[in-house]
Amino acid sequence: MLRSRELRPGRVVSLHYFGRALIAFRGADGRAAVRDAHCPHYGAHLGVGGRVVDGTVECPFHGWRFGADGRCVHAPFAVRTPKVALGGFPVREHSGLVFVYAGPAEPSAEPTWEVPDIPETTSREFAAPVDDTCRARIHIQEMRENIVDESHFHHIHGQSEPPVQDWKVDGPFAEVRGRIRRRVLGWDIDNTFDAFMYGPGVMVVRTHGPALSVTAVALSTPVDDRTSELRMLYYLRKPARAPFLTPALKLVFRAEALGEVREEVRIWDHKIHQPRPVLLPHEKGIRELRRWYAQFYPAE
Repeated sequence: MLRSRELRPGRVVSLHYFGRALIAFRGADGRAAVRDAHCPHYGAHLGVGGRVVDGTVECPFHGWRFGADGRCVHAPFAVRTPKVALGGFPVREHSGLVFVYAGPAEPSAEPTWEVPDIPETTSREFAAPVDDTCRARIHIQEMRENIVDESHFHHIHGQSEPPVQDWKVDGPFAEVRGRIRRRVLGWDIDNTFDAFMYGPGVMVVRTHGPALSVTAVALSTPVDDRTSELRMLYYLRKPARAPFLTPALKLVFRAEALGEVREEVRIWDHKIHQPRPVLLPHEKGIRELRRWYAQFYPAE
């Protein structure tokens, strides 16, 4: 959702996800908070003119203040502080990222599982990430299905044939392993890839090869009922013997990878959901992922 560096102390950041106007700010202890944006007093948007005062967010209209837990802590001229609160989400922050938990139960319910640390995000062996964000008229589930869509690796990404993938499931976590074989700027690339999925919205893809190793952090978040956001952070491993080549590697990576992502986004923006797709015998990944993904929807 957010990179930690984007949420500086004393700043209120306006967001819009899950069909809701939201704000993010840091409380008095420096911890990140994500709350509903509209003041319950008279409806002002706290992210438009609101400010952080002593670790609380202050409404720009009447000066009401709300703590990181959402509760009102101050209302000018009130005999008693009103017992009202801003809704919001449980927040976790690590690996340079701010995550929110939007479970199928009560919005404020604490998560029953956690996204693990992503070591590449803080390792000096990896360059600062290539940061790319796009939105498409598609459900986040279909963004995730992209990694297990065996056939598109040939048509979109230039692989000679669909990869054979090994699929494993462990509750809210899943893993798929395979290989990427393709030609880039006259070089033959033969890399392994391991995709680790943490719930419906976080995926870490690690590709390893003799020429290039990349860890991609894929963050997919619903914006509203029709639109989803995909934020990709690509961490390239610096060449051990020639770290000065890293900027050139990032330029090549941008030219090759981001163009293909834009091609996929254009397709996503105009496709429809096929609840019963006509799958070929080798296309097992989509069926497997849909079975696993179903656990994240409410029972009803």
